[in-house]
Order: sequence, then C-alpha cells, then structure tokens
Amino acid sequence: MTNDQLPPIKGFIETSFLDWPGHICAVIFLPYCNLRCPYCHNHQLVLKPDTLETLSLETILERLQPFNDWVDGICITGGEPTIHRGLPALLKTIHEAGFKTKLDTNGTQPETLHYLIAEKLVDCVAMDVKAPLDDPIYARCAGVYVPVSIIQKSIEVLMAGMVPYMFRCTVSPSLLDESDIYRMAEQLKGLGSGGSVSPPLSLTLQNFNPADPLDPALKDVKPFTEEAFSRMQEEVDRIMETYNRENSLLPQNYTDES
Repeated sequence: MTNDQLPPIKGFIETSFLDWPGHICAVIFLPYCNLRCPYCHNHQLVLKPDTLETLSLETILERLQPFNDWVDGICITGGEPTIHRGLPALLKTIHEAGFKTKLDTNGTQPETLHYLIAEKLVDCVAMDVKAPLDDPIYARCAGVYVPVSIIQKSIEVLMAGMVPYMFRCTVSPSLLDESDIYRMAEQLKGLGSGGSVSPPLSLTLQNFNPADPLDPALKDVKPFTEEAFSRMQEEVDRIMETYNRENSLLPQNYTDES
C-alpha cells in the first residue's frame, strides 16, 4: 500500500503521559467517525477534517526517531481509526519504525479489531463503552443507532486477553445517571465472568467537559461534582472488584474524552 492509501493524519502530539498510562507516547489523530456522541470534543476532526492540515507519516516518524529509546509507542486515535481501510498498513509501518502501537476505538468494528489483534498490529487497546448494553440508551449516548450486540462482540474480543486493554466511559449527567453507570459495570463484569480475564477487569470513568461539545446544548450541562464522580468510580471499582487502581491500566482521574 502506497503512502497516499494510508489514512490521512489530521493531528499529532509529540509527547503524552496520559494517552497510554504507564507509557510515554506520541499521538496520531485520524479523521471521521461513525458515531455522533453529543459530548464529543473532537468534532472538527469528525465533521470538518478537510479544514485541518494533512500531516506526513514519514515526517512524524522521522521526528520521533531520535526519541525511539524514550517514547514507548504511538497512540492512534480519532475520530474512529477502525473505519479506515488503510489502518493495518499504518500500524505495520509504525511497528517497522520501531514503535509499539495503542489503538483507541469505539468498538463498532469487532471484526477489524480482532484482525488487528490477531495480526499483532496493536500492542494495547482502549475501548470507549458509551452506555449500558441497551439499544435505546446506547443510541442516545452515541448519537446514532448502534446495535449493542456489535459492541458486545468487541468487548468479548478484548476479554479474550490477546492484548492489554482498557474500558472507559465518558459520563454526562444529561445522558447517563448513576444507575446506568452501575448497570454497565455489572454487565461488563458479567461478560468477564465466563473465564479468566486478563488484565483484571476495570472501567475508568471520564467526567464530561462542557467546554466545546458537539451538541451545543450540552454547554449548559454541569459535570458531576468531584465528590459524586469519585463516589461513582469507587462503586464501579467495587462492582468490578477493581480494588487496587494503582495497578490498573488507567489512573482514576483520567479525563481524556477521545
């Protein structure tokens, strides 16, 4: 596959200490998404990527090469990376340059996710679970209809334990209440109860940021208070038996919403 068939790169962060917890990584942003989450803060990347400069992968890798021993890997985020046919070639090129890869995904392409893992093209996966596995609630939080059976397939792909993974959920008070969060935690625990789950199952909550959401109406929505947010995370940890978050793949106060 030639360079012009690789997914267009519309953003680049040279160093991040948050996007791959426990690692120092660079971040590459790919455009477009098949969801329209009302709280999305990357909506220019999703809706108007042509207004953003297209960056050269070759230039990015050349820039990172001197830091190969310091930067652990590259996180591929979006948008939704798995909707791009050229994603496998992108990941392979990054690996060949000597960097590990982490993938951020919304879990709507379970077959692609399984392929990338089976082909050892990703070294870690972060999956955003938008809501409890209930079609109407999931559609409300995703902004479009998504059969939760598809989301469940992606969860099960990750729970097979072929690669380190993490689940996370952005919590907006206008879309989810506490009972929804706890039901989601129970569902994830139930899906993981059929066998040995590695790494230990956890769900990291991310508090909603009203600064610049895709849906302007959410600008007037106040996030959960720090006290309420901490209480929810503690209850989620109790439900999922994630007692020691220091050993979790994501820190408790992780707030990235990509």
